[in-house]
Amino acid sequence: MTNISLLGSTGSIGTQTLDIVSENPDRFSIVALTAGRNWRLLAEQALKFRPRLAVIADESLLPSLREALEGSGVETAGGSEMVAAAAALPQADMTVIALVGYSGLLPTIEAIRAGKRIALANKETLVVGGELIARMLGGSCRSILPIDSEHSAIFQCLEGESADSVEKIILTASGGPFRTFSAAQLEHVTAADALRHPNWDMGAKVTVDSASLMNKGFEMMEARWLFDVAPEDIEVAVHPQSIVHSMVQFRDGSVKAQLGVPDMHLPIAHALSYPVRLPSPRPRLTLEQYASLTFERPDMERFPLLRLAFEAIAEGGTMPCILNAANEIAVASFLRGELPFVAMPELARRTMESIGREEVESLDSLVDANSRARRRAEEILPALRSLT
Repeated sequence: MTNISLLGSTGSIGTQTLDIVSENPDRFSIVALTAGRNWRLLAEQALKFRPRLAVIADESLLPSLREALEGSGVETAGGSEMVAAAAALPQADMTVIALVGYSGLLPTIEAIRAGKRIALANKETLVVGGELIARMLGGSCRSILPIDSEHSAIFQCLEGESADSVEKIILTASGGPFRTFSAAQLEHVTAADALRHPNWDMGAKVTVDSASLMNKGFEMMEARWLFDVAPEDIEVAVHPQSIVHSMVQFRDGSVKAQLGVPDMHLPIAHALSYPVRLPSPRPRLTLEQYASLTFERPDMERFPLLRLAFEAIAEGGTMPCILNAANEIAVASFLRGELPFVAMPELARRTMESIGREEVESLDSLVDANSRARRRAEEILPALRSLT
């Protein structure tokens, strides 16, 4: 029996994680659940799974959660500090980090400090703090179990292989809903357009990042730390069918690929149960359905956030943290209809240029860089709202 502390239980990854737990009650139990603002769904989950602790990050919603769970025996708490505490709960064997954005960093650090087995679905944790987390883990992040489909694929392809046999990693990208759009068409897309992903069902932030290819930049940075591979040895291939989830090329020229239907239950289950593979009731991949699997190079002129990601990781230090902060401001503003899609890369670029790179000495270095980048992005934002 693996006791799980699930951070971000009401989001897409969180709810699918609970599907796996429900299907395998003899293998998994939930000892903590956390959510950002959705206290109603959190309360429903807590009543079903009976964790020791349920945490709502927005403390103003704690009274509502507490009332909903009154008499259930589930302890309730509120605030980001308690989310981090849930990551290190003594009763947990594994902590699943399914939070969105920068908010995943501190809970991951707390889980590491507590010696937890970590299943990570939060790209930004390693984007922002990969260097720091690698140091905390003894120089490598390879003990972290990846949940992202691409990193799960790489993890599976590397199983049984020596590190020095790897020539390069090939991350696949669906290309998102705007893959075939011209630069002129991109000037007029809306948040509703961006949220219509052709293959995957994801949260709003991740779906917009997919549309801009920023998510692939984040995944490149994450792969750099997870698998200790230099950024120049990581390539991105646009693969519209989303069947090949990623590949590894070895020094003898051979390539391994992991294939599967575009369903996040598979990589989640692999992380939860590793090294055991659980039986799954879900549909199997039938290759006859896919007469053609195609691949193409990403267009970094139309989608410059991907290029900025490679620039940020090459510069190192706090620069990836700065890029992430600017992107979070950009995505939030785009979703509110305040910033054009094509202005998001410009906001990121200007923020990166106006804040100098610093070394990552400690968590405080990242907290400071994140705060300064967010303030600067907010200052730049008004000048870009009418950019087309």
